[in-house]
Amino acid sequence: ITAAVDAWARGVAALPKPWQPQKPVLPVEGMRNVLITSALPYVNNVPHLGNIIGCVLSADTFARYCRLRNWNTLYVCGTDEYGTATETKAVEEGLTPQEICNKYNAIHTDIYRWFDISFDYFGRTTTPYQTMIAQDIFQRLLARGFLLQDTVEQLQCEDCQRFLADRFVEGTCPFCSYEEARGDQCDKCGKLINAVELKNPQCKLCRGVPVVKPTQHLFLDLPKLEEQLEPWLEQSWATGDWTANARYITRSWIRDGLKPRCITRDLKWGTPVPLDGFRDKVFYVWFDAPIGYLSITANYTDQWERWWKNPQQ
Repeated sequence: ITAAVDAWARGVAALPKPWQPQKPVLPVEGMRNVLITSALPYVNNVPHLGNIIGCVLSADTFARYCRLRNWNTLYVCGTDEYGTATETKAVEEGLTPQEICNKYNAIHTDIYRWFDISFDYFGRTTTPYQTMIAQDIFQRLLARGFLLQDTVEQLQCEDCQRFLADRFVEGTCPFCSYEEARGDQCDKCGKLINAVELKNPQCKLCRGVPVVKPTQHLFLDLPKLEEQLEPWLEQSWATGDWTANARYITRSWIRDGLKPRCITRDLKWGTPVPLDGFRDKVFYVWFDAPIGYLSITANYTDQWERWWKNPQQ
């Protein structure tokens, strides 16, 4: 308070001059460099005030605070555009998935501009950089032995003549009996689900009853990471600012033992899998979408690695 009173008494002329970063904004030696992202808004809807308050506005407030502190700040975001929710919306509106993404990306951009959200860059995930970086991460995982191949039982709708991705299936949760559980997770109890575990499954496209059939997929070998993950989590819990809910969920995963997690899907709309035998599949959106933070920054500057691979700054 004393410092604030002193600064007020000295007046505006005594304040440090506002920092004017170069364009594009890049880390600067000797400065505090701050990279800010918002949770990527999904592209298949029109954002409303609740969406904006939930993630975009809070990050914008922090970005403005950082700039007022004369910290070298980059704030990026963009629309998350792959996954079955886009395909579902495309079916509803009689458009292609790409047309849906183009339509709603423009709507999102206009709304955030109207709210004067101070993004340095607002992009999207359907870009060549997204494909390049996601496939590169995949190839590195493959080379280091962190991927498994397995046959899985998957729901197929014979009326629609397609394997059903998680969001095209709805049914009763096998754990808590919630009747509107999705094929990947129950929104009531929070448990992760494999679609074939659902009771009374239905195809969300035609409301038909799907049948179980085998198909080949690739998995992230998460059990291999447990030995490294546990000490990292203990340190992070001790020094970080985790919410009680985040701690509880993460502890439950570790307690129950990590399981291999499927990272491919029998879809057309997504980042292609660059491996023989799987080239007709795409990456599961929860493997692909977090990489959007990197690819959006890469679309902003070809020196994106200075932000994402630069712990010294």
